[in-house]
Amino acid sequence: MSYNLIVIGSGPGGYVAAIRASQLGLKVAVVEKESLGGICLNWGCIPTKALLKSAQVFDYVSHSSDYGINIKSSSVDFNSIINRSRGVADGMSKGVNFLMKKNKIDILTGFGKVISKNEVEVEDSKKNKVVHKADNIIIATGGRSRELPNIKIDGEKVIEYRKAMTLKKQPKSMVVIGSGAIGSEFAYFYNSIGTKVTLVEYLPNILPLEDIDVSKQLEKSFKKSGIDILTNTEVKSVTTTSKDCKVTYSNNDKESTINCDIVLSAVGVETNIQNIGLEELGIITEKGKINVDDYYKTNIDGVYAIGDIIKGPALAHVASAEGIICVEKIAGKNPGVLNYDNIPSCTYCSPEVASVGFTEKQAKDLGYEINVGKFPFSASGKANAAGHSDGFVKVIFDKKYGEWLGCHMVGYNVTEMIAEVVAARKLETTAHEIIKSVHPHPTMSEAIMEATAAAYNEVIHL
Repeated sequence: MSYNLIVIGSGPGGYVAAIRASQLGLKVAVVEKESLGGICLNWGCIPTKALLKSAQVFDYVSHSSDYGINIKSSSVDFNSIINRSRGVADGMSKGVNFLMKKNKIDILTGFGKVISKNEVEVEDSKKNKVVHKADNIIIATGGRSRELPNIKIDGEKVIEYRKAMTLKKQPKSMVVIGSGAIGSEFAYFYNSIGTKVTLVEYLPNILPLEDIDVSKQLEKSFKKSGIDILTNTEVKSVTTTSKDCKVTYSNNDKESTINCDIVLSAVGVETNIQNIGLEELGIITEKGKINVDDYYKTNIDGVYAIGDIIKGPALAHVASAEGIICVEKIAGKNPGVLNYDNIPSCTYCSPEVASVGFTEKQAKDLGYEINVGKFPFSASGKANAAGHSDGFVKVIFDKKYGEWLGCHMVGYNVTEMIAEVVAARKLETTAHEIIKSVHPHPTMSEAIMEATAAAYNEVIHL
């Protein structure tokens, strides 16, 4: 079979690229070896949010008396939580299957390998191989859990995120290694439902890529909820028995140990670019990533790459944006290049974290003179009414021109608020335009306006 485009991988980069290509009149096929929707829909973004929602509901029930409602007892049905999460993921995967049919996209089930700039070999579960021709090929094979050399994942006692979503039994205690988005979300989830959690981070702060004020606030909130946090800490080894795990770690040159039921390794992702034909075709890679131009073309004409396997943030919404730009260019359109400085980042623990643009330190390091404003949710009527007054909104503006350099939020529902900032920055909105934009009251989003006003000494409610 011959196509205008074959996409290898059906994650949020691959399936979005395929749909957009079909909309533009291309004959498209998608190669997928597992489940439509990739890691995001099946093992990442979607099912983890279902787990986190269960944790949030349990937290509400456990603290119902704070809201004037008396519930006599509450308990966690761990298997039901897991089953609900899997059900949500399965439903979303079926939704992608519907979209494939709606857009007349062929699904080629099996492992895809690029064997020439116009050919993809698909090997099914029975080792049968079929070669399909295409004018263009997009590689969107995504990533998987990175394994530390001294901490081997055995899938039983030392696990990665996929296993953390399908455990048969809730552990009484857990050590989470790595405090990025994945580690922080699972630390919050398991702690909220009653597991004793220790979160270990090699760097000085949890969520180390976020603004330092946000990291400190989340650490404070996590500790208040009962999570033990060890920063500036290196895990030296994990030894396991049938009963438990012994984690040996070093902090300030002092070696200590902690015992737990389960160790979750959440130290990032690595790319799925092995055995897919890159070396044979001469596609250039660097540090485990495929090199591409601004429109995601590799050094081989007709072969493109998007998502986690190229340089840039490994985020679902980034992969989708890259996929759309890539196929629009293939179809002869003239799309603008993606501005990687205006990509929002979200962590869905409680309190949530959301950010876009430069941190305060990055702005200063780049030589900007800045105005910084911060508005705490403790001063927000909506946050107090909701019972979620932890956190703040922090904004950073260029003092000379009023350019919105960055925004960093930690608090209830802030992942739903960050898009306002992304759109405003895209439109080159200035600080005073935000101050003069009437925000509804009472809402959490008022904090964006108030923080901006604080940056210019115009804040009302502080």
